[in-house]
Amino acid sequence: MTRGNASLAQESQDRRVITGAQALVRALEKVGVTDIFGMPGGAILPFYDPLLASEQIRHVLVRHEQGAGHAAEGYAMVTGRPGVCVATSGPGATNLVTAIADAHMDSVPLVAITGQVGARAIGTDAFQEADIVGATMPFVKHSFLVTTAQEIPVRIAEAFHIASTGRPGPVLVDFSKSAQEDLTEFRWPARLDLRGYPLPGRPNQRRLAQAAEVIAAAERPVLYLGGGLSRADVPTEELTELIDLIGAPFTTTLTAIDVMPTDHPLNLGMPGMHGTVAAVGALQRADVVVALGARFDDRVTGRPDTFATRATIIHVDIDPAEISKIRTADVPIVGDLIDVVPALISACRAQFAEEPRADIDQWLTEVAHIRVTYPTDWTDTDDGLLQPQEVITHLDRAASKDTIWVTGVGQHQMWAAHYLHFTRPHSWLTSAGAGTMGYGVPAAMGAQVGAPDRPVWLIDGDGSFQMTNQELATCTLNGVPIKVAVINNSSLGMVRQWQTLFYGQRYSSTDLHTGADTRRVPDFVKLAEAYGALALRCERLEDVDDVIARANAVNDRPVVIDFIVSADAQVWPMVAAGVSNDEIQHARGMSPAWEEE
Repeated sequence: MTRGNASLAQESQDRRVITGAQALVRALEKVGVTDIFGMPGGAILPFYDPLLASEQIRHVLVRHEQGAGHAAEGYAMVTGRPGVCVATSGPGATNLVTAIADAHMDSVPLVAITGQVGARAIGTDAFQEADIVGATMPFVKHSFLVTTAQEIPVRIAEAFHIASTGRPGPVLVDFSKSAQEDLTEFRWPARLDLRGYPLPGRPNQRRLAQAAEVIAAAERPVLYLGGGLSRADVPTEELTELIDLIGAPFTTTLTAIDVMPTDHPLNLGMPGMHGTVAAVGALQRADVVVALGARFDDRVTGRPDTFATRATIIHVDIDPAEISKIRTADVPIVGDLIDVVPALISACRAQFAEEPRADIDQWLTEVAHIRVTYPTDWTDTDDGLLQPQEVITHLDRAASKDTIWVTGVGQHQMWAAHYLHFTRPHSWLTSAGAGTMGYGVPAAMGAQVGAPDRPVWLIDGDGSFQMTNQELATCTLNGVPIKVAVINNSSLGMVRQWQTLFYGQRYSSTDLHTGADTRRVPDFVKLAEAYGALALRCERLEDVDDVIARANAVNDRPVVIDFIVSADAQVWPMVAAGVSNDEIQHARGMSPAWEEE
């Protein structure tokens, strides 16, 4: 068959009358989907029938729809492609809400497909009807309600385009059952007409030149690197070139920890509430802050009116709504960082060649002094139990450089951010903006599906782990060999830390009874074994390395290690909520980090 005839044959096949559900499967294949996470139900059942015949799409049957959403997030984070989750109407759809909100806060490309009652029943309070389009409207990039079979292909094309372009984010497509059952001719759109959805063009050259001029005159510059660099997939080589050219110290937000190697000599670590003293101090004393893909989140700034008060702000973001939202930008630059970073390198080279730069040697000396004086460390508790920070350092030491690290939310998340080391991007997954407990197990599962050749370690807390650990069954049945380190302090650790510091050690409703000196309800070893995982427990420091080695040797099923750690261990440094970052506290007390004022 000639190429022309083959094309005509394909067009003829595409024009064949099929059901809307078949059109949905074909549309997903057209946009390149190979993996989806979901759970069937009545309103989405027509879609599941033709899905069974797809040779391209693998469906992973989850145990809870929230797990499908977080798994799709994890998949997107390691592949760079939109993750896809599917649920039925009513409670199935509403169970996706948390994951959709999480993806919105952290700019993760996600397409959520939900079933809906038949078009004629919409608005009648029919069985399992819920207005999921309305419910999710505040935290999606866009949403569609599809009530006719004819519009299915174009809506899928639009959804994937919106989710993956500009500032990435979640898109919801709600398909009525009648649209899935009706007949249609499959017509793939030749082009998309998305009025009101402009994408940023090339960065403004005048603003780039202005930024380069400000940087050249800076005596205390700091680069503030955000998760936008990861979402834009800026090459490490280009970002390194920019950092080395400017020569300024840099901080990496919680979503950007892996965008630069941890051991880069100018890397000050994470800023903010639980950031390093060096990172917080550098931003507070800077005269120029170059924010790349960061949104001045309250966890970074503390009280915004006291954040980096002497600094000229250069703010680069793909989303114009973020510019000057929290902190007024003196030099605003709207653009895709994949374009802005090389353009800023060129602008800085031109500026630096034109006239001498300000001397920043004294600034680098001051920052180095703060870094040495206030290292990120911990003080041991006196109860004889494992220190969680020490467990994480041993996990880090035993891991290969291509390991993907995932966390839940809580104290363990902050310790992981401080004590893990990274050498390549797309190696760190965590719920930052929403702070979603339960993110860990399904996100790790999605990451492993998306990157089957890389080891995936989840560092989770006993609180977070209990929210979605049923997805271990999904991992076992689908051959997804994630490894889980449960940092088990038998409590809601971060809440307990606040009760220790600010509520007179009145521990109201934070004891989970899962760790030392309790009934262990549940017993995580027995629970993991019931799900088909290899289950281990570690209570002594001398056993830590051996237990980790045993876990690393297993690659045919999930592994869960129950590390019994001290409930008294706390996350340091810390800036209390609602105060200035100048009031940061170190493990050994208040940090007089700005003594060189």
